[in-house]
Amino acid sequence: MAFDETFILASPTGAALNVYARHPEGQARCVVQINHGLAEHSGRYAGFADYLATRGHHVYAHDHRGHGLTKAEGAPFGVFAPSGGDEAVVADVLAVHRMIRERHSDVPVVVFGHSMGGLVALNFVLRHSAMVHGAAIWNANFSAGILAQAALAVLAYEKFRLGSDVPSRILPKLTFRSWAKQIDGRRTEADWLSRDPAEVDAYIADPLCGWDATVSMWRDVFRLIIAGADDRNFASIRKDLPFLLVGGGEDPATDNGKAVNALAERLRRMDFSNLVSRIYADTRHESLNELNRDVIMADFATWLDRVLAEHSSATGSPE
Repeated sequence: MAFDETFILASPTGAALNVYARHPEGQARCVVQINHGLAEHSGRYAGFADYLATRGHHVYAHDHRGHGLTKAEGAPFGVFAPSGGDEAVVADVLAVHRMIRERHSDVPVVVFGHSMGGLVALNFVLRHSAMVHGAAIWNANFSAGILAQAALAVLAYEKFRLGSDVPSRILPKLTFRSWAKQIDGRRTEADWLSRDPAEVDAYIADPLCGWDATVSMWRDVFRLIIAGADDRNFASIRKDLPFLLVGGGEDPATDNGKAVNALAERLRRMDFSNLVSRIYADTRHESLNELNRDVIMADFATWLDRVLAEHSSATGSPE
């Protein structure tokens, strides 16, 4: 499993974005733009990219600032930016999206995001929905509400107490380590990610995965959550934009899928009419690395086929 291309894209934010691409043989049907999760990198999506390329889709995935091989001033591992990181990470997604449109102006683009990448992807859609033809938001939790505001207060206290932007000491206990404890009979502290021991071991062995985010990155993550939790921010999105929400029934990061269902209920309440929401039983956080990933990827491909058919019908263009 490998990407066809690896290159550096200069973002207007000043970041040198590490970008991977995978291309189909023959005529392309669409582009899937992937946004990875917290404390991982886009190289882990090569298998998903391979699968999509065999079905006729281009795939682009970049390392967010503070992750993987992307470089940006003031953004070492665990930092989006010294300030305004939530805005900068979304602006980087826009830079990648514009590059994709320059390369592939003749096919639709679907934005995909997993976990933190789902937060980023939805915030991108909130700002630029006219540019995309569908949004797949997977394993993302926008249900923090008052807890998000409380977390920001905790992070402000940490920043004051620690005196610099260093890894948070409190948030990992409330997130990753808390989620690990919810897995009965766990073999490792990363078992909350997947039931597949090979995938868990690969994550643990990867030096680009599993590090602790800084106070500022956690602050930016919660700002993304708060923006996605505000119904007013959805006012400019067309009501028939295709959404695919996916969660795991045993994913502690989304309260076993309840947070995904809550987002689906909000979208329906706001009259979004082209919504598919699925919670996969027994599935933990990383759907694409789970034991049932073949079923999950096939379901995604089926949804993508439907999105493209609808686009073709609406525009009169060949699918």
